[in-house]
Amino acid sequence: MERKRIYLVGLGPGGREQMTQQAYAALADADVLCGYTGYVDLVRGWFPEKETYTTPMTQELARCRWALETAREGKSVAMLCSGDAGVYGMAGPLLQLTEGGEEVEITVVPGVTAALSGAAMLGAPLMHDFCVISLSDLLTPWDQIAKRLVCAAEGDSVIVLYNPGSKRRRGHLRRACEILLERKHPETVCGWVRNVGREGSEVRILSLQALKETEVDMFTTVFIGSSTTQRIGRWMVTPRGYENK
Repeated sequence: MERKRIYLVGLGPGGREQMTQQAYAALADADVLCGYTGYVDLVRGWFPEKETYTTPMTQELARCRWALETAREGKSVAMLCSGDAGVYGMAGPLLQLTEGGEEVEITVVPGVTAALSGAAMLGAPLMHDFCVISLSDLLTPWDQIAKRLVCAAEGDSVIVLYNPGSKRRRGHLRRACEILLERKHPETVCGWVRNVGREGSEVRILSLQALKETEVDMFTTVFIGSSTTQRIGRWMVTPRGYENK
């Protein structure tokens, strides 16, 4: 019986204990595990009998096309993404390629994105309104990223920064902090988490001014507090306002 099915699976931070039951069930049900090489490597050992298909970074559309073609041939495919498939993941481009067609059954399986897993390690920085902004200008012009940073700062939202740095983008976090320092206090409580949920994870809480001088990489998620965010011991906390009732 032809299955013609694609699961878009958010793996969470990468550990089995941080994956949803629905995500694991989708991987177990699939005939083929498809994704960026690093993501497939995270789960390959759990399903040694399964067929796999991997591509490097920058081959996202080719990967999506392969998944669709394979599903149309009658196989069930799990497209792997880190965190959540719908947050800077493959859910968007794959659904765009279908152009609304129903030839293949598609299920988007949610996962724990870095904003949530990183926040848990810091404490409770996202207790009030927050926004998520990627500093990668590979697909989004820097002028547009800068405008979003300005709007988030003027709205006094907690800001979560994805893709804050890489070998080719060493100055992007500094540029972002300079924009924010024009609108936020230098002592604004901030934090960063590296390798969330994986071996060698690191957590730091620091000021916005100190954050500007910090070197980060693509495995780091950055949290910039609002005007009410506090450091309480080893925790970063943004009050919801219950104490004012």
